[in-house]
Amino acid sequence: MLFILQQYWWLIVSLLGSLLVFLMFVQGGQTLLFGTATKEEEKTLLVNALGHKWELTFTTLVTFGGAMFASFPLFYSTSFGGAYWLWMSILFLFVIQAVSYEYRSKAGNLLGHKTYETFLFLNGTFGTILLGVAVGTFFSGGSFVMDKSSIADTIRPTISYWTNGWHGLEAITVPFNLMMGIVVYLAARTLGLMYVMMQIDSDSLKGKCNSQIKVTGPAFVLGFVALLLVLFTMTGYHVNSENGLISPVKYKYFFNMTELIWPFIMLLTGVVLVLAGIGNTLFGKGKGSFYITGAGVVFAVWSLLICAAFNNTAYYVSTVDPQYSLTLLNSSSSEFTLKTMAYASLMIPFVFGYIIYVWRAMTRVKMSNEDLSKPDAHKY
Repeated sequence: MLFILQQYWWLIVSLLGSLLVFLMFVQGGQTLLFGTATKEEEKTLLVNALGHKWELTFTTLVTFGGAMFASFPLFYSTSFGGAYWLWMSILFLFVIQAVSYEYRSKAGNLLGHKTYETFLFLNGTFGTILLGVAVGTFFSGGSFVMDKSSIADTIRPTISYWTNGWHGLEAITVPFNLMMGIVVYLAARTLGLMYVMMQIDSDSLKGKCNSQIKVTGPAFVLGFVALLLVLFTMTGYHVNSENGLISPVKYKYFFNMTELIWPFIMLLTGVVLVLAGIGNTLFGKGKGSFYITGAGVVFAVWSLLICAAFNNTAYYVSTVDPQYSLTLLNSSSSEFTLKTMAYASLMIPFVFGYIIYVWRAMTRVKMSNEDLSKPDAHKY
């Protein structure tokens, strides 16, 4: 029963992770504030169109962290507690985003529009890349040591601790992590361009977005293909179900896809949807492209995160000693906790239903300058 609950909750947290990558379209849209939205009215339209959705990204990030804390607390304490400079950098970039949406149009703000727009651009660029780097550590691991017996140490009751002073920032220097960050950035920017074209009633802005997606869209596809090639040729770490011994296996993540089959089907579905969405934008009318591509991103990322831990795989490898690596078995909460949370998770479909209802209500009509000029209009 415990094994089933561990896999169930990994499915939940990996779904949250894939939804977070999709919702990064807000960050991708923010990168258009410089170089694309050149006029003041275009920037105001852009910020307000994205301002209706930015809370979803931040909330999903917090929910992902909370779900990991409740279901896999050892990962939470190891990654969030050990690699804290990486996570603090991400959190800082999201905090300045929240501040920017709150104060950009406030009368008499000290910093002015330009500063807050720069904050949003930094969040859109470096926030996506660093989050992708953090996702990459599910496969590349980190420099930590784990000793569960140390919880009884009254001086240092810490199960795991980092072995260098960089505390996560060294993950940026790992080529695979950086590649993951760039792909997440390209995905966010592609979806951001599609969202702007779908949601904003501005011929000039739509024309510029249409030109840029001809470069960003293919770059995202090529980057993702390159990422898959690197991932499928990487050495992963297999967990012996009998004695818990962790050993390296060449092409581990490719074997996970082919042995489990269903994540491979999810991946193929995601790739087809992404290609269909981008192709519809480039060669068709573009109707529904944002949702088609977004669904593809969710399926593709979800399948990769599933393969990071399923099929007896260590999902957070210690680069100091593989035997310290985290697995579903050694990092999860107790069976009682996971079972109690499983009952609570039955409310998730209702939450998703409410989000979809509100989303549709807020995106039913395209945003225009006339809407923002109304006396009762709320402007970010």
